[in-house]
Amino acid sequence: MTIREYLKGYTHKSDIMGAMSLALTLTAHLASLALGAVSVPHVWPMLPFIVVFAFSAVRLYVLQHDCGHESLFATRWLNDAAGHFLSVFSFTPYRVMQYNHNQHHAYLGNLEHRETTEIHTMTLGEWENASFWERLSYRVYRFPPVMLIIGGVFTYFVAYRWPKNTLKIGLPGVLIHNFLLIIYVSAIWWVLGAAGLAMFATGAILASAIGVFLVYLQHNFEDTYWDRKPNLDFRRATLAGSSSLDLGHWWDIGTGNIAYHDLHHFMPSIPSYNLRKAQKNLPEELKMHDVIRWPRAIASFRLKLWDEQSERLVPFPKKSADIMIPVK
Repeated sequence: MTIREYLKGYTHKSDIMGAMSLALTLTAHLASLALGAVSVPHVWPMLPFIVVFAFSAVRLYVLQHDCGHESLFATRWLNDAAGHFLSVFSFTPYRVMQYNHNQHHAYLGNLEHRETTEIHTMTLGEWENASFWERLSYRVYRFPPVMLIIGGVFTYFVAYRWPKNTLKIGLPGVLIHNFLLIIYVSAIWWVLGAAGLAMFATGAILASAIGVFLVYLQHNFEDTYWDRKPNLDFRRATLAGSSSLDLGHWWDIGTGNIAYHDLHHFMPSIPSYNLRKAQKNLPEELKMHDVIRWPRAIASFRLKLWDEQSERLVPFPKKSADIMIPVK
């Protein structure tokens, strides 16, 4: 059996499962927002609701992402309708997300098209030839707190409001999304007051950090895969160049099983509610790499550069002066 034949058995889409996933996640999202707002300013009672709100926001984004692949529901119109609806709660214009993500799938692992990836990665050769300012800016960019918190806030609250490819996708859709988002935030203030806005902002920042954490680990690990044409192997890019994260059952629930990213990239038509089962039942002979658990996941944030010779993601070179003396 090939991996394609195996995964075909998990591509069945259920309108009932899609509707249940959406309804239950949205209920948890709005309920945690309301209950968390009641807890403000009492920090400890508020924390569980912030966590639920943040993970439910991530899960709503994953469901919207499924809609972009036409994999949450059985029909295209229902996927599109749900995708537009979910965009308000995921802070992400549906068509922008769909276009950007399809580009990411198309150019995965291609060193000549790194503009389509969510996390920019320099090669070791580029680092060695980079100027002082290029090295410094890249170090700051890849510094985990900057990447996770500032990068997350910038992506979801700024970049998606005015995406650079708006004219390609359609300006009216982005403007309508921004308008609906204003209405949504205004409704939170009207119903829950300043406490609701505080809860919303805190949970949204945590959600954006979780999102970037996931996006990073999906393709940034030691034995990932990058190459250039004509040697680029798209099958290797999807399976070897995408991770399979095993961070626990509750993590899978909170993130809609998107951690099993290698299977998703190889066959995007698998609904998120089938991904965990597909991974757990995957025969040993079809696995491209081991799953990544928490220790290795955290250690992966030390990896910064793609070494084309060793075909590994590696840390910065151990040269203490590499950002102290400008490279001429």
